[in-house]
Amino acid sequence: MPDAPTPPTTGREWHLLSRPVGWPKPEDFALVEAEVPAPGEGQVLVRNTYLSVDPYMRGRMSAAKSYVAPYELGKVMQGGAVGEVIASNAEGIAVGDHVLHFFGWREYAVVAAENAVKVDPDAAPLSAYLGVLGMTGLTAYAGLLRTAAFKEGDSVFVSGAAGAVGSQVGQIAKLKGASRVIGSAGSDEKVELLVEEYGFDAAFNYKDGPVSEQLRAAAPDGVDVYFDNVGGDHLEAAIGSLNRGGRIAICGAISVYNNTEPAPGPRNLARLIQTRGRIEGFLVGDHYDLQPQFVREVGPWVRSGELKYRETVVEGIENNLEAFLGVLRGDNTGKMIVKL
Repeated sequence: MPDAPTPPTTGREWHLLSRPVGWPKPEDFALVEAEVPAPGEGQVLVRNTYLSVDPYMRGRMSAAKSYVAPYELGKVMQGGAVGEVIASNAEGIAVGDHVLHFFGWREYAVVAAENAVKVDPDAAPLSAYLGVLGMTGLTAYAGLLRTAAFKEGDSVFVSGAAGAVGSQVGQIAKLKGASRVIGSAGSDEKVELLVEEYGFDAAFNYKDGPVSEQLRAAAPDGVDVYFDNVGGDHLEAAIGSLNRGGRIAICGAISVYNNTEPAPGPRNLARLIQTRGRIEGFLVGDHYDLQPQFVREVGPWVRSGELKYRETVVEGIENNLEAFLGVLRGDNTGKMIVKL
């Protein structure tokens, strides 16, 4: 058995220096060299291999009250990460094990054993545990099946459909018998990907014209379920095309995350009276009870290739911030991952 690697004394990590106003700027952040402590009792030291960057992180950069505490100024930020244990002071987790945890935005992390989940690199690529088999995958699964109460035969519209969550929503809907799946994306290449690779029945580039008009053309018989990652004009368009008894699951609203003024709400909410439709927001953290069921059902689809996924991989912790900004711009296809 090879010798355990010598734990480092320092490592690089990203700190939030000031709270962004509008679009985050490089001067709001700093990449600093920080001490790496030895793990205490019940802790492990992890050398991170892959880091996750996600749209929700923009909200944590604000001091506004939200469902999760804001990042602290002058301190390291957090996010999903997967890596190798290089020192352990905890029962049940050994040096050489790979774990999923929530102490990203840094090269090395000291993690309490109860906050580290062992993952199998032989069952799936490590990066998959941050995406298709991780939090983004469970978000798609819970939002579609529980919040939106999807049922076989439903027509489904997904915004941000080429992203990590949206692409999985559309494919799960197809695998579970949707009558029609429509996606929106921000480039012609992504539109082609949705139809040709992910099996969507129709897709459109929201930059090509009014979303409401493009959605009506793609879904002439209306939609029963809308999975919202974007908000804004997409939400208004979905309300306009919603069938009787339709359901809308609000996962995110990336179109308004960097607004400095409140975004106007949909102008056609009164249509929900006519359709008896409902809108419900959700957080994946409320649905972790579905995790075992999710892995049992989705894992085989991933291994068989029935459920396809893409990753956009950025190399190097020094590019972590740029990768995050890329997510806000929509540069990624599938899950945005930083490889250390």
